[in-house]
Amino acid sequence: MSSRWYPMFQKGNPQLRVFLPNFWMKLVRPQFPQADNQVEFHVSMGMTKHDIKNYLEKIYNVKTVDVRTRIKMGRFKKSLERGYIIKDEDIKIAYAILPKDQKFVFPDIFNVEEKKKTEASEKRTIDEMKEGYKDFLKANNKPGVPGWYSM
Repeated sequence: MSSRWYPMFQKGNPQLRVFLPNFWMKLVRPQFPQADNQVEFHVSMGMTKHDIKNYLEKIYNVKTVDVRTRIKMGRFKKSLERGYIIKDEDIKIAYAILPKDQKFVFPDIFNVEEKKKTEASEKRTIDEMKEGYKDFLKANNKPGVPGWYSM
């Protein structure tokens, strides 16, 4: 299911046609607590349950037991300038249920402990570089000659 226009088929090789799907999926953090084997996605409106299941299994090698979808209606807002009503786009939400033995843990990108460790190691590296540069400058005991000249 693609709405793109491709060049006509011509006999011979190489074929200059690549078929790409118009589908997209976005992994989102669930708003409410869920089971460990359940994953929430925002998907394009054209995807069906079968498309979602095939997408996860064929591209990402993730086995799914069941896929459930719902459509979340976009919010209505009133324009401040003109006073007319604006509606946000609707979102299709898919819940992929993995086998019971699998567990999905949302990645913790902002881990504070690891960040502190990396900052400490970076600070230590910078201090070592400063000390090395000071030693380099002390080694140059020729007055009036730049430090890089003695290398």
